[in-house]
Amino acid sequence: MTRQSRTSPAGSERSLHQAYDTALLDLDGVVYAGGEAVAYAAESLAAARAGGMHLAYVTNNALRTPGAVAEHLGELGIPTEAGEVITSAQAVARLISEQVEPGSKVLVIGGEGLRVALRERGLVPVESADEEGLAAVVQGYGGPDLPWSRFAEASYAIHRGVPWYASNTDLTIPGARGIGPGNGAAVEVVRIATGAEPQVAGKPLPPMHRETVLRTGAERPLVVGDRLDTDIEGAFNGEVDSLLVLTGVTDAAQLLRAAPRHRPTYVDRDLRGLLTGQPEVVAAGEDFRCGGWSAVAGEGVLELRGEGDPVDGLRALCAAAWTQAGDGSCALDAGKALARIGL
Repeated sequence: MTRQSRTSPAGSERSLHQAYDTALLDLDGVVYAGGEAVAYAAESLAAARAGGMHLAYVTNNALRTPGAVAEHLGELGIPTEAGEVITSAQAVARLISEQVEPGSKVLVIGGEGLRVALRERGLVPVESADEEGLAAVVQGYGGPDLPWSRFAEASYAIHRGVPWYASNTDLTIPGARGIGPGNGAAVEVVRIATGAEPQVAGKPLPPMHRETVLRTGAERPLVVGDRLDTDIEGAFNGEVDSLLVLTGVTDAAQLLRAAPRHRPTYVDRDLRGLLTGQPEVVAAGEDFRCGGWSAVAGEGVLELRGEGDPVDGLRALCAAAWTQAGDGSCALDAGKALARIGL
């Protein structure tokens, strides 16, 4: 099934941890949430690794270094090496290094993760727009206490013609107290002040996927995420398969409305889905059947009949909705159908 023609979640007779050599895992909403491990995450990942699957943790958050992320995962019962963590800071640092001379000075608007990544690529992080020979400005999430003056520093350099890069443009970032402004919101501040456009490296854009594949050596990667607009779209852009888990920001109603670039290959409740095969959705006339469920696109609504695993019902509904929508977004009412499966 090609990425352009996906109108149904795929099935897999083999468990996903055996069908793919590497899981490219998003972190927040997939592995942890609010500082705690997501239910079943630690044991599922341990079993996948024991079964031969390589694990890589891929994050758009450029603040923390790979070592800091690995340490946090270890505290949650998920032993991780720093080399198994890939950040948007690393992706943007590589992007910059390919366009400037070795040893070039780069103005950093962000945190330690960016500085470490730049040094890894032989670049020199600096703090002032007035540095002589400044080659680039890079902007990444710097935490909630990043001073407003840093955005002004970026603006001064960009107005002088210095090329501008951003690790990612996620507008929001989850935290212990709720959803806060992410790096994308900070990028908008500088964009408004300068009228410029940055080169962006993070998910869902190709530089992040390339960085991940280069660092992991994955030949049959599976992207695992909870966000349609970063994780799943990133897999679409990279032309690799994806697994959406329902432990994060995407709910069932959003999934049914997904445009082609946001439609995952597989759908499952949580990371236990790595350890199993995936049931096939079968077309039977106008109906789509999965497990004990049958879904159909009716007059203005999605209808669901049967019983069984609620996620099987969702898979059947996805097939009915995506087929009806084609290359667009499904506008059918799915409220009653989703109420039947509690999703």
